[in-house]
Amino acid sequence: MAELRTPRSLIVTLYGAYGRPADDAPFPVSELIRLLHAVGVDAPSVRSCVSRLKRRGLLVATRAADGSAAYALSPDARQLLDDGDRRIYRRPAPRLADGWVLAVFSVPEEERSKRHLLRSRLARLGFGTAAPGVWIAPAGLYEETRHTLERLELAAYVDLFRGEHLGFAATRRSVARWWDLEQVARLHRDFLELHEPVLRDWESPGRAEGADRPQDAYRDYLLALDSWRHLPYADPGLPPELLPGDWPGGRAAQVFRQLHERLRDAGERFVRP
Repeated sequence: MAELRTPRSLIVTLYGAYGRPADDAPFPVSELIRLLHAVGVDAPSVRSCVSRLKRRGLLVATRAADGSAAYALSPDARQLLDDGDRRIYRRPAPRLADGWVLAVFSVPEEERSKRHLLRSRLARLGFGTAAPGVWIAPAGLYEETRHTLERLELAAYVDLFRGEHLGFAATRRSVARWWDLEQVARLHRDFLELHEPVLRDWESPGRAEGADRPQDAYRDYLLALDSWRHLPYADPGLPPELLPGDWPGGRAAQVFRQLHERLRDAGERFVRP
């Protein structure tokens, strides 16, 4: 959540929400500036962040239909966002019977920078640490993990396994060692503190529908998505029977889903008038 509402994070969120139209039309730079200004990002910050995302291979320079400078997603960035969609919008209900995916890695000392990258990326994917060099996650994260390791050219250092937990400690006690569940719960509560009042406001009697206020719908949706899209990576999506009884993740997911259904399409009227 460290990147929450930074210019870079908001640009990535914008492309994830509205940057993959059916006609593959890129965002002109002038439109990026207009759309990011609506959520509090100034023009120099937009240009600087776009330049950095281009250098990282996530955006590619192109031309809009009118010949003006524009930026589109690279194939790698599109794959990254497509993988993210499955977590952010279509995450299936976890089942203990689905088992686990294990990532076991070994990186030579002379390549320890890749070891750090591998650890940080597995953590960002939602893996917990079962033992040194052994990381664990619900089995449903396998495909995205494979795509990510291949994209970062880290697959040669990792073996992936699927299986079930047969350890001596109860699985519920084990997951409390593998993940910092209190920290994850705190992230869900932070999301609810920020965005549950926004949902209540949109649901209040007499409030105009999002279609009648496209800029407000766009702003509130983009900010909610920018908060939410980090959470399915911090939260590995554990089966309910392994979580504390007061787990706030279900309510946070419900609030985001309702904001998405109410505001996403309405906000697109501001994105593409």
